[in-house]
Amino acid sequence: MNFAITGQPRLDYSAASKWLHWVTAIMILAEIPAGFLLDSLPEGRAQNLGYDLHRSFGFVVLCLALARLAVRQIYGVPAAHAGLTPFELRASTFAHRALYVLIIVTPLLGWAATSAYPVAISVFWLFTLPPLAPESEALSKLLFKAHEISALLITVVLVAHIGGALMHRLIKRDGVLDRMLPRRKN
Repeated sequence: MNFAITGQPRLDYSAASKWLHWVTAIMILAEIPAGFLLDSLPEGRAQNLGYDLHRSFGFVVLCLALARLAVRQIYGVPAAHAGLTPFELRASTFAHRALYVLIIVTPLLGWAATSAYPVAISVFWLFTLPPLAPESEALSKLLFKAHEISALLITVVLVAHIGGALMHRLIKRDGVLDRMLPRRKN
């Protein structure tokens, strides 16, 4: 959908879309390396705190992803930039769709893996999430591996996405990235 609530075509992303995009990006850019570093911490309080925070922020990423989908439905998105080559259009469409799927699937896999481990997931010590999977060591190992692979896939797609955005900003200078940047008030 590329129409705003008014029914008029969108020229850039809504303020809500931009805000959610950048908050999600910052959280993912912190969550992925943190997730991989947690295993290298010595067992104990610091590692447990790290896992608690990783799970809490992962739940927030999941909620942000769902909010982003809702905002897309409500406010729409701009049509593809007219200057994109057919390859750029296909790559951009693939990257955006893959990122949406991965930022939903990855936290769900982590939640299910942790449930099967079994560990209760307390979100910032405010409430506990219900388990998504039955207790099973074998299932937990499988789901944690899938969670790890999914996080690696996010990393690969993010590198391509960021590279494409930088190419449009620094080399092509065609305004593609500007549609997602916050507008400055004069």
